[in-house]
Amino acid sequence: MRTANLGPAERGSALAAMVEHELDVLVVGGGIVGAGTALDAATRGLSTALVEARDWAAGTSSRSSKLIHGGLRYLEMLDFALVREALKERGLLLERLAPHLVKPVPFLYPLQHHGWERVYAGSGVALYDAMSVSSGHGRGLPHHRHLTRTQALQVAPALRKDALVGAIQYYDAQVDDARYVTTLIRTATAYGAHVANRARVVGFLREGERVVGARVHDLEQGGEFEVRARQVVNATGVWTDDTQALVGERGQFHVRASKGIHLVVPKDRIHSSTGLILRTEKSVLFVIPWGRHWVVGTTDTDWDLDKAHPAASSADIDYLLQHVNSVLNVPLTRDDVEGVYAGLRPLLAGESDATSKLSREHTVAHPVPGLVVVAGGKYTTYRVMAKDAVDAAVHGLDSRVGPCVTETTQLVGAEGYPALWNARARIAAESGLHVARVEHLLNRYGALTEEVLALISEDPSLGRALTGADDYLRAEAVYAAAYEGARHLDDVLTRRMRISIETFDRGTRCAREVAELMAPVLGWDTAQIEREVAHYEKRVEAERESQRQPDDQTADAARLGAPDIVPL
Repeated sequence: MRTANLGPAERGSALAAMVEHELDVLVVGGGIVGAGTALDAATRGLSTALVEARDWAAGTSSRSSKLIHGGLRYLEMLDFALVREALKERGLLLERLAPHLVKPVPFLYPLQHHGWERVYAGSGVALYDAMSVSSGHGRGLPHHRHLTRTQALQVAPALRKDALVGAIQYYDAQVDDARYVTTLIRTATAYGAHVANRARVVGFLREGERVVGARVHDLEQGGEFEVRARQVVNATGVWTDDTQALVGERGQFHVRASKGIHLVVPKDRIHSSTGLILRTEKSVLFVIPWGRHWVVGTTDTDWDLDKAHPAASSADIDYLLQHVNSVLNVPLTRDDVEGVYAGLRPLLAGESDATSKLSREHTVAHPVPGLVVVAGGKYTTYRVMAKDAVDAAVHGLDSRVGPCVTETTQLVGAEGYPALWNARARIAAESGLHVARVEHLLNRYGALTEEVLALISEDPSLGRALTGADDYLRAEAVYAAAYEGARHLDDVLTRRMRISIETFDRGTRCAREVAELMAPVLGWDTAQIEREVAHYEKRVEAERESQRQPDDQTADAARLGAPDIVPL
């Protein structure tokens, strides 16, 4: 295996390698599905490259509910195959592929009716557990349990007594979605894939009807170049139709965007030792434990405005507050909200006018020779989507290719993680960090924590917490730029770390400190540092302004008031 570093030098080398020889597979799109496709192709022995127009996971894949789950509500829709598939993937991620990144999380489902509801909901959750175990990878989570109202209020004192007559507690799993994608990209790199972010596909190369590669614009260094490949995979999520338009083919299906927003509030605002799942008139509402915070979401509404920066309106925020407050004895207010984020689900259109009823199944198509399109699906089943996409690409190759092995391929940082976790007290003593800091690092980097600790060993000042964001160490900002492909301040504060949604100032207090830590790695001068900080501050203000607007149109206009630091 090669190094899994994604620093500036490695990005330059990757771009040069893409141009030098014809590839077997070129993947377009650096979200969860594109990253999974690159890993699948690389581990089958195919020469593989991946390009992403912005940052890894900059779109949908950093703005999810951060859950790895089977989808209880799909049982009610009788979509048993999707739930079974997702539960198998959940088990694989927890037990084998990424135990350092994917963790169990408990949820409480309050019952509001005596008798029939406990039988109905209990049967669904029992089936959920049974399907998990039958998948062969579900024994790592506790089984559900039925609680009386008194027992439920003991584990979730924040609930109003009149909001429930009892409850059911069950387990799912959660992940830092953007961090997982970056780790997946690094794993693909370790197996030989050439990857570059801030590299935008602006057109496709054609020989007759066949697609034979793409024209790529380097948004960082400038210039345009051609990448030739025997098969190209379009894995661009909600941008699928836009990417297809570059080929002159709309494709065999249409992808529709559904907006989901989430609120982040401090842990002390909701007194509970478990997450919550609540029914709404349209879907379900989650209250999800998230470190020293709660994530409350989500909405499900049609969106046809700017895809790069979907905006949360005041109406969206009020909707979530209204529904969560219906069960809390101390209501949340706007002043409790630390962060807000909005994402777009790529749904396959055609089955329903309501986005909450559109399919979370995925589709793979071969619209023209040399081009594979994969779309739809859900985060949890990305590995299955990637396998199907590479299977389709392999069908278009004229050589024998090995089988998919991603079911047994651990992500970087997973190997050795359990042993390091057991040794966390010793690591803390040797590094001079508190054991809680070591646990934080292990749950973000796994065995790669040793690389972060090496930075601190070379410069002990990096072992201090960031100003105003003391969950994170200064070393993590340096590591993000040197190892994880972060090219701009926004990449670090929003995706490598979650400071943009986990602090009331949304990262503005530590923005300059982080930019100055990144500067030596990326070769920034004082003018670039100032530009990065100013851009980030404008972005935060534009987001705040959008969240004061009454509807999608005005919120979208306000958010677009802050342009990207690297215009597309």
